[in-house]
Amino acid sequence: MNRIAVLGLIATAALAFSAPPPGPPPTTFHGEISDSQCALNVHSLTKSHEEMLKSKSGAAGKTPATCSIYCVTYLGGKFVLASKGHVYHLDDQDTARKFVGAKVRLQGVLDPASKSIHVISIEAD
Repeated sequence: MNRIAVLGLIATAALAFSAPPPGPPPTTFHGEISDSQCALNVHSLTKSHEEMLKSKSGAAGKTPATCSIYCVTYLGGKFVLASKGHVYHLDDQDTARKFVGAKVRLQGVLDPASKSIHVISIEAD
């Protein structure tokens, strides 16, 4: 074998062994971008925005979106995906903020142990 072929084989082998193992494939999720405070029942008996929106202070606003922004900004919440009785934490809070209060189709990879989704994309549903 000539020297170039040997170097080519070495380079190919090095790339093959250095590549990360393939992870689980992305999944499509459907649900609403909400906040962890309301969706996880931190201050809500119904796992919704209902109690906050009926509050006499009116601080949470009048819509699920304003409630979620209030809970994230002032009450330590995080944006989550609420879907069919499940609540998933999202690793991309900036993209989630753009869709707060909306029904979405989210592409991502779920870590079942932490109920966290590595977000690939979010679109209005």
